[in-house]
Amino acid sequence: MDAAEWEWDETLFSGSAGHYGVGRMPYPAGLVDAVRDALGLDGSGRLLDAGCGPGSLTLPLAPLFGQVTGVDPDPGMIAEARRRAEAAGIDNIRWRQLRAEELPADSGPFRAVVFAQSFHWMDRPLVAHRVRGMIEPGGAWVHVGGVTHRGVPSPTPLPDPTPPWERIEDLVTRYLGPVRRAGRGHLPHGTRSGEEAVMRRAGFTGPERFVVDEGRVAERGVDEIVSAVFSLSGSAPHLFAERLGAFESDLRHLLWEAAPGGRFAERTGRIEAVIWRP
Repeated sequence: MDAAEWEWDETLFSGSAGHYGVGRMPYPAGLVDAVRDALGLDGSGRLLDAGCGPGSLTLPLAPLFGQVTGVDPDPGMIAEARRRAEAAGIDNIRWRQLRAEELPADSGPFRAVVFAQSFHWMDRPLVAHRVRGMIEPGGAWVHVGGVTHRGVPSPTPLPDPTPPWERIEDLVTRYLGPVRRAGRGHLPHGTRSGEEAVMRRAGFTGPERFVVDEGRVAERGVDEIVSAVFSLSGSAPHLFAERLGAFESDLRHLLWEAAPGGRFAERTGRIEAVIWRP
């Protein structure tokens, strides 16, 4: 099954929600500032975060809008997003367990619609067509891409060892096989590309692009790297079934072997935002 044939199912991120806040590095503050400036946001208007996960970007963006709606098909993600919003005292977000393909679902219009590392999991032509009609005049679609579970090679020495990602991937392969897992299916060639063609066919214009690359050093512990692994669709907890405990034990052993002090350091990578206009 290749990326074009793969079909979403409800197990895609089953069991991963609680690992996001621990294992994924937060989006840089500069991203929020750049979105604010690019769209001229002033604390009013409405935002839709489609495929919001546990609110990783929904929460930082919420102060820029009057009302916010976060939708995600995974009940664990919505529960975690709600918990995190309550803990942060953010009360202008409405959370809905919903696939983006089910939009508009009595919602809209929106000043901005955000897809943060989520659009590639969807029926993109359908979602692009439906969401375009939900954006108010002068509004925008914002696609955010990047890698937040791990860092990038550093040009300068770091204070602690970097996580042994190649060995981690080999361990996942030993447990789950050589073909990338995704829910009940497989993605041997990774997720789909060609977003720009999809957007143009749906009638969007643009894009405007900007990159936020803080390149900061993130210091991370063993628990954070374990959660980073479990936050991925290809190594979500449910995929290991009865071998989950054995896998985690082997993973922790590998990490402590790589860093006897239990501390790692990585340099954060670039985050790109692409703005489309309906």
